Amino acid sequence: MKGDTVVVFARAPRLGAVKRRLARGIGAMAALRFYRAQLAATLREAGGGRWRVILAVTPDCTRAHWPRRVSIARQGPGDLGARMERALRAHRRAVIVGSDIPDLARADIRAAFRALGRADAVFGPAEDGGYWLVGLGPRRPTRPFGEVRWSSEHALADTLANFHGRRIALLRRLRDVDTAEDLHALRRRSA
Repeated sequence: MKGDTVVVFARAPRLGAVKRRLARGIGAMAALRFYRAQLAATLREAGGGRWRVILAVTPDCTRAHWPRRVSIARQGPGDLGARMERALRAHRRAVIVGSDIPDLARADIRAAFRALGRADAVFGPAEDGGYWLVGLGPRRPTRPFGEVRWSSEHALADTLANFHGRRIALLRRLRDVDTAEDLHALRRRSA
């Protein structure tokens, strides 16, 4: 796994700037607390493997208190697809994970890199039709994230269409937390 990289995509933890859809249901302060705790948990799970961890942050000009133990990179301009493509292009084999996946485990990241040993790309499908992880090996389409309807139930299907003729691996389906309903469902399941 030498040279493998995990890129954690994160937004600067600012009141009113993170988890806006979640904040509509639980309030901005509660959404910020959830986001901070979840980002810390994601970094704990991403760390400790035989791969490098990079925290890719947005907005680029934001000053925030980021963890000192992790490398920081700026996501740069563009939509989510452009930012993910740029982050992945910098590495021969890399996976990107979001910071809002409470059930993410280090074993999921290991499984993603194992899958990249036999597949060109790996995806962790999300229950809402998107994905919580994307990983690419060296054989990639020219525009892996072109024409994707982000934040919709079509995001994974649109992305997979860009990988026609490539070997794809899928990981387990997980729930990301975008709304109060997602958070309540997660809490009910945990209870």
